[in-house]
Amino acid sequence: MNIKVCGLKTPEQVREINKTEVDYVGFIFHQSSPRFAEDDKLAAWLTEHPRAEGEPERVGVFVNAELDYILNTVHDYQLDWVQLHGEESPGYCQELQLLWSVTSSYQAKIIKAFKITPDFDWSVTNSYVSSCQLFLFDTGGQSSVGGTGIQWDWSQLENYQGLTPFLLSGGIGPKDAKKLEKVSHPQLKGIDVNSGFETAPGLKDLSTLATFVAELKN
Repeated sequence: MNIKVCGLKTPEQVREINKTEVDYVGFIFHQSSPRFAEDDKLAAWLTEHPRAEGEPERVGVFVNAELDYILNTVHDYQLDWVQLHGEESPGYCQELQLLWSVTSSYQAKIIKAFKITPDFDWSVTNSYVSSCQLFLFDTGGQSSVGGTGIQWDWSQLENYQGLTPFLLSGGIGPKDAKKLEKVSHPQLKGIDVNSGFETAPGLKDLSTLATFVAELKN
């Protein structure tokens, strides 16, 4: 099972997480988030330390952002993935993909996040299949962007009949390894964790995280 650690802000924490079996590291580029990662020091470090083989892939999280901002941030922070966590339309995702194909030498893949509520219409995901390589299913009904600490009803996953792989997100914490082992879906690629492993917004408890990763991977 792949593991994405989101909400990172400092080179020091990225460096330590790079030593673990984590598969993705996430940086939030939404100004109202307490985990806002736009920082010259972080950008410089990521540029000076290109992702080595075997290290986690880099994900930038955006919310209804201008396309130019996404393109520039992908370049400046050497991102491998763009996670769209707002109300971005299928057309928006297609335009982003097209812009990369014709204007940029540095391209990223797209994750589209969906906020799951009890009455979520899973057919909405169908329109994103052609432009997005990965989905993320997060807790709905919350005003903040990620890091809510609240889980949604994972049994709803039986309603997802699509073929696009996804990450499970929302309120996952250190004590959930056993619960996650029982989650079964053919398209489940991995999980996304954030606030459940923090001592403060953007600051992860690396020891607790390492223990959890080892338990889930082994």
